[in-house]
Formats: sequence, C-alpha cells, structure tokens
Amino acid sequence: MGKPLLLEGEAGVGKTEIAKVLAKVLGSRLIRLQCYEGLDASTALYEWNYPKQMLHIKLEEIERGDKQKVETEIFTQEYLVKRPLLDAIQSEDGTPPVLLIDEIDRADMEFEAFLLEVLSDFQITIPELGTIVAKHRPYVFLTSNRTREIHDALKRRCLYHWIEYPTFDKEYEIITTKFPEVEAKMAQQICAFMQKVREMNFYKRPGVAETLDWASALIALNRKQLDDKSVVETMGCVFKYREDLSHLREQVENRQFSIDALLRTSPELVS
Repeated sequence: MGKPLLLEGEAGVGKTEIAKVLAKVLGSRLIRLQCYEGLDASTALYEWNYPKQMLHIKLEEIERGDKQKVETEIFTQEYLVKRPLLDAIQSEDGTPPVLLIDEIDRADMEFEAFLLEVLSDFQITIPELGTIVAKHRPYVFLTSNRTREIHDALKRRCLYHWIEYPTFDKEYEIITTKFPEVEAKMAQQICAFMQKVREMNFYKRPGVAETLDWASALIALNRKQLDDKSVVETMGCVFKYREDLSHLREQVENRQFSIDALLRTSPELVS
C-alpha cells in the first residue's frame, strides 16, 4: 500500500527489530532516525556544509572574484549533507531502503506535524534546489512506546499494529533462533519465568530484549537450568529498577516466589 507502519507496544517487545529484520530480508539499507525531545527538521532532513562552502567562496574570491557565480555553485548537491529523511527519499538504491523513525513519541508535537507532509507525499522541498520526490518510496516504520499519544493526523497516514508481549511458544522460538546453542530445557525455563513475572506487580515488566540479555548471560555462565541462586544473581539482566530487584529478592528469600514451584506448575512445562 506504500504507507508507513506505526508500531506501538511496551518497550522491549521488538518494534525496532522488525525494521531491522525486514531490511536484512530485503537486502536493503536501514536508515534510522532516532527521535528525541528537541529534534528539529534540519537535523532530520539536511544541512548545508558551511565549512566547505566557506572554503569554496574563499578560493573563488582569490582566483576569479565572481561573487554571483560563487553563490550559485555553493548551493548544489555537492554541499548538501543528507540527514535520514532526505537520505531515504533521495535513495538511488535498486531496492528501496527501510526508514526507521524510532520512538516518535519522544519527539515534540512540532516535529510530528512536520512529518505529515513528508510521509504523505514522500517529497521534500529545498528552497535552493527545488522539490525532491522519492523515485521509490522507502519502507517506513514508526515506533512508539506510548509515553504520549500520537496525534490522529499522523495515525491517519499510517497503518497500525500493536505488539503484545510474546507468548511462551513465540518467545521460545526467539531464544532458540538467536542462541542455537542454548539447552532446550533452559530456554523453556527462561520463557516460563518471563511469562510469570510479566503477570506480577513489578514497576517495569521485562520485554524480549531483557529475555535475550538474560539468556545470553546464563549461557555465558554455563548454567544448564534455573534455580533460585542463579535467578537472583543474574536478575540485573531482567529488571532495571532497584525496587524491582529488591522486590524479587525478597520474594525469593521469603519463599513467596520459588523457581522450583514455578517450574513444577508452569502449564507450558507440565504439558
């Protein structure tokens, strides 16, 4: 359909990874624009290379002194510094690039409004050069962690998809694909644990990124199965808030949360 895809979901569920995987599958270039508060159009679009322009002006003044000619020469593609949006629209690659506009909810409302024209017509107007229209529309992904609501006008220009936390089976497949060397039993136990803690009352529920970090750490430590000691020692991979780490440690020490009991009663492991 040629429309951008807006991906929303909790942090760490794999929104950014979707764009990366598509670029890898298509063999196309991934162009990433990381959004933040204060991001403006010039940072996202283009800038003129002022030092190079000044050098050219000085050289022309010395050699010919034709001021009018100099002014036309310094506003050309040669002196243009492409930023992610222009780079994606002006791409000459055989396969359209994948443009990732990451965490759009971190950008200001003004920048969001600026994107409306770009994502509607896939064209950019540079006063000195004219309007540049994309020969091939890039594959555009916008991601949002919903720290604030995205305006309806931007949503209307996008297709929408909400990403849930993965199911046990999907998370197991992700782990074993990323880490083929992991023991099947260990991967199942990790998935069962993550499914359980996402149901509990923690300040920040862990996502897939934390699952993969934890699996990588357990593999590096040569652990073959989970136990209370291993979980407590490696929980820094899963929880990133002191309160959550303290809460889990207290639960384990007070026997309110037992890894053995979890593994015995987990429906995915029992079946």
